[in-house]
Amino acid sequence: MPGTWDPHGSLHRTLWIGGAQWAGKTTVAELLAERYGLTAYHYDFHDARGHQARRIARRVATGAPTADPTPDGMWVDRSPEELAAETLAGFPERFGWVLDDLRALSAGRPLLAEGWGLRPELVHPLLSDSPDRMVVLVPTEEFRQHQIRTFPRAGALQADVSDPARAQANRVARDRLVAADAVDHARRLGIRVIEVDGTEPVTATADTVATHFARHLPAPEAA
Repeated sequence: MPGTWDPHGSLHRTLWIGGAQWAGKTTVAELLAERYGLTAYHYDFHDARGHQARRIARRVATGAPTADPTPDGMWVDRSPEELAAETLAGFPERFGWVLDDLRALSAGRPLLAEGWGLRPELVHPLLSDSPDRMVVLVPTEEFRQHQIRTFPRAGALQADVSDPARAQANRVARDRLVAADAVDHARRLGIRVIEVDGTEPVTATADTVATHFARHLPAPEAA
């Protein structure tokens, strides 16, 4: 496991929010970071930008094609099961790059990392005897559908494909499978799962997560 080396002690003080797409992880992390004066690490931002060079270098080193599949090859021509299997298979190596990012940080307060690539089975070895340093947020199916209807990035795939409806359906089905895998691992490892149904404001979800993390958090920042 690549997470044992921790020169600044940052990994073993990090609070983790994993889970599914469209559950409000980023917003919850931003609310808690502001409330408690924490440094927030956003997985999606770093994975799409800072890790891209490493992804290409890995492909060159292994002789794999350096170009990504075409949009149709990615979203139209493959089944949701194939997409989910590929996504899950890629998480472990990408998590190693996350750990490199976090190792480079030194903060007087815990770090707060959020993102769907922060998988329970990958984070668990870093939790020692503190499984309460992680929580997994997943939307109920009703809330997922609400997000798809009202949130532009959830409701349409931002890619030039020949069959947008099929591509979007494949993405939603993939996300559902990846979310179910996170829930299954979390429950088997004793990591809390919070289902977000959208009936409460996101601030209420942030309060719930803050209560879960309470013994690891500093006093809230003064207004």
